[in-house]
Amino acid sequence: MPVYEYIGKGSGGKTVKGVLDVDNVKALKAALRRDKVFLTEYHETAAAKGGAGGRVRAGKKVQAGSRDVDVKEMLTRITPLDVAEMTRQLATLQKAGVPLVDSLSAIVDQTENAKLKRVMSQVRTDVTEGASLFRALDRHNKVFGPTYVNMIRAAESSGTMDLVLLRLADFTESQVRLRNKVIGALTYPAIMLCISVLIVAAMMVLVVPKITVMFTDLGADLPFITKVLIFISETLTSWWWLLLLMLGGAATAVQRWRLTDEGGLQWDGWTLRMPVFGDLLRKVAISRFTRTLSTLLNSGVPLLTAMEIVENVVANQVLANVLNEARAAIREGDSIAGPLKRSEQFPPMVVHMIAIGERSGELEGMLQNVAESYENQVETRINALTSVLEPIMIVGMGILVAFLVAAILLPMMKLTSAVGQG
Repeated sequence: MPVYEYIGKGSGGKTVKGVLDVDNVKALKAALRRDKVFLTEYHETAAAKGGAGGRVRAGKKVQAGSRDVDVKEMLTRITPLDVAEMTRQLATLQKAGVPLVDSLSAIVDQTENAKLKRVMSQVRTDVTEGASLFRALDRHNKVFGPTYVNMIRAAESSGTMDLVLLRLADFTESQVRLRNKVIGALTYPAIMLCISVLIVAAMMVLVVPKITVMFTDLGADLPFITKVLIFISETLTSWWWLLLLMLGGAATAVQRWRLTDEGGLQWDGWTLRMPVFGDLLRKVAISRFTRTLSTLLNSGVPLLTAMEIVENVVANQVLANVLNEARAAIREGDSIAGPLKRSEQFPPMVVHMIAIGERSGELEGMLQNVAESYENQVETRINALTSVLEPIMIVGMGILVAFLVAAILLPMMKLTSAVGQG
C-alpha cells in the first residue's frame, strides 16, 4: 500500500502536515475530506514499490530535477537522539501489548522529524506487507546501523522486543552522551585557537605592513625579532594564496593516505600513541567496545556476530584488527581474553575482567562494569584536560601578544634612544 506525505489546509486556514497509507490519491483526498482538510500537496514516499513517485502541488506534478526544493527538509537530519526517542516510545507501546503495526502507526503519527517520519512510514508499510521488523529496518541502514538491526533480529527470535528496545534506547543515549563529552571538551580550545589565528592574521596583514613602512622610511637598524615579524607579515600578505593551496593540498594528501589500508593503520596507531590524547582515545574506544558487546550479548546476538559488529564501533583500525583476530580465535575455540592480552592493545584490567566474566559465565555483566568504569574515567580525564587546556591557551596567547608587542616596541624604543642621544 502506498504511503503519502501530505500538506493541506485545515479549518481556519491552518497548515496541516502528515502521513497516510491509503490505496491511491482518491482515497487520500477522501480521508482528508472527512477530517475537513483540503489537500494542497502530496508525495508518495513509498514510491519505490509502486512506480515512479513525485511531489504534487496544487494538482500539478513537480518533475524530478525541479528547482522547487523543500529547503527545510534538506536541512533536516535524523540524529541518534531522534532514533533513541523513537525507540523508547516503541518499547513503551510494545510493553503495553500494542500490536506491532499499530505501534508503528502511533510512532509515525507522533514523530516530528520529517525524514524519520518518512522512514518509519516505509517500515510500517513493509511490516504490513509481511516483512519482519529487522528486515524492514535493515533497508534503511544509514539510519539504523548493524548494531540496531541485529539486536532487533535477536529480539524477534527471542520474543523480548520491549526489553531489547529499551536497551537500544539506553545504549544509543549513552553513546551520544559519551561523544558529546569528548566534543564539548575540545570545542572551547578549538574556538580559542581559531580566534587567535584570525586576530594574528589580521594584525600581520593590516597593521604590521604600515609599521614596516614607517621603519623603512626612517632607515632604522631593526632588531632580529622585528625582522622575523616583518618576514612573516610579508609572506602572509604576498603569498597567502600559495599558503592556502599548500595547506589544502597537504590536508587532501593526508586524507587520501588515511583512506588506504596501510595509511589508516599507521594513522590510528599514531593516534593511540599520542601524549595525553592517545590514552583518552583508547579509553573511549574500549568503553564503546565493551558497552556495545555487552548490549548485543544481553539481547541474544551470537558472540561471533557481535564481535563482527563491534569491530566498526571502536573507530580505530589497530583495535579493529585485534578484534578481528579475536573473532577468528574464538571461532577456533579460543577465549576472548587470550587474543586481547596477546595484542597488548587492551589494558590488563580489561583483559582480566573479561577473563573472569568468561570463566564465571557472567561476561555481559563484566563488560557492563568495564564500560561504566571507562566512561567514568573518560569523563574525569576530559574534565582534567579542560581545566588544563584553558590556562595553556591563555599562556599561549600571552606569549604571542608579548612577541608582537616586543617586535613593535623595541625598534621604537631604539629610535627614541638614538634621538635623545643626538
